[in-house]
Amino acid sequence: MPREQKLIELPDGRDLHMLTAGPEDGFPLVIHEGTPVGLDVFPQTVRTARARGLKVVMIARPGYEASTPRPARKVGDVTDDVAAALDEIGADTFVTYGVSGGGPHALACAAKLPGRCLAAASVAGVAPYQAEGLDFLAGMGPENVTEFGAALKGITPLTDYLNREAAQLGNLTPDAVAAALGGLVSGVDKAALTGEYAAHVAKGLGDAVRNGIAGWRDDDLAFTMNWGFDLAKIETPVAVWQGDQDRMVPYAHGEWLASAIPGARVHLKPGEGHLSLQVTALGDVLDDLLDLAGKTGLTPK
Repeated sequence: MPREQKLIELPDGRDLHMLTAGPEDGFPLVIHEGTPVGLDVFPQTVRTARARGLKVVMIARPGYEASTPRPARKVGDVTDDVAAALDEIGADTFVTYGVSGGGPHALACAAKLPGRCLAAASVAGVAPYQAEGLDFLAGMGPENVTEFGAALKGITPLTDYLNREAAQLGNLTPDAVAAALGGLVSGVDKAALTGEYAAHVAKGLGDAVRNGIAGWRDDDLAFTMNWGFDLAKIETPVAVWQGDQDRMVPYAHGEWLASAIPGARVHLKPGEGHLSLQVTALGDVLDDLLDLAGKTGLTPK
């Protein structure tokens, strides 16, 4: 199946590392991966997208892979890079979903690229740190509590913490992924970490830190600050997916997002975790996304 990575130069002089996979004439599906994940796409995702007439488009957020860092970036700034990637492939409109730390970036597309972004989905996506009525850290695994605690202390403590963590991710093997994630994975997530998916997760974590921790660091800092757009003013159709066995992004985050985004289509899934949801529900996520966008008639490629 066609797959290509390239660097493009942006108007502000930065480089953007992007990936496309799937049929050349497929309708663009922009995927925002989590934090930290490199520019790697799960093969089953490409197959599932292709069966629905979709072409995968991914960008490495600033600081990841070969994308130039953009210090002090906000979540909403991602739309500049998404628009540039779509311009590069000659695409006017698209649908998008984001997983975990990618969820807010998909919502940014819904908020800031109306008309061009036809629908967006947050899949196990984090809510804003300043969310009123949400205890942001409650229910998170201890590793995430420590990580966000470092982010709240500032750049230097966070950088020191992430550099220590990154040293363990660079050569991670598929059979060691579950143990490396420790308290962040529930039983259902551990069960999902096998075969092709475990290999994808291990590679994505290693690729994320291959050139340093700038992307990871700036993601974390961006999550704790104002996102740069108003969830309550989103008019683009949005879906929220969340499992109740999620220790990376607790169930309450999905509930909060579902109540904060006007007209959101809500899929709160009992028995699903952070990773298992990405494996078991992918086809449903894409079908729902295409329905929200009015693109259910696409031809399989």
